[in-house]
Amino acid sequence: MAKSKKPFFTRSKIWIEDAEGNMVFGSGRLKIFKAIQAKGSINAAAKDLKMGYRAVWARINASEKRLGQPLLIKQSGGSSGGGTKLTPLAETLMEQYEMIQNVIEKETDERFQNALKDHLTILNHKKNNSQSC
Repeated sequence: MAKSKKPFFTRSKIWIEDAEGNMVFGSGRLKIFKAIQAKGSINAAAKDLKMGYRAVWARINASEKRLGQPLLIKQSGGSSGGGTKLTPLAETLMEQYEMIQNVIEKETDERFQNALKDHLTILNHKKNNSQSC
């Protein structure tokens, strides 16, 4: 059988869960926090992500309860209009999650490429951003 000419891509997904197996932080939470950081409010982030406010809030609330620490700093309305900011813990979670995810993707790509180079063409995950995880 001839070697496939089509390229293949490895995929991996990581997340943090508590001792009971409940989600604490992963790629979905990362998207939510990035949207809150960019938009300055939960409501604007929910709209940007095409999610309901309650769904976004439920995920944030669940993570905060499981961590036992706040992830958001909420500011009430008033003349400045209020808004939401990330706590230092939320910023650290985002930063470290992305760094670890990148390391895992790179290592996975290299290992699969080395293991299957005679059979398949495995492309680097970062070379093709049009492919999503």
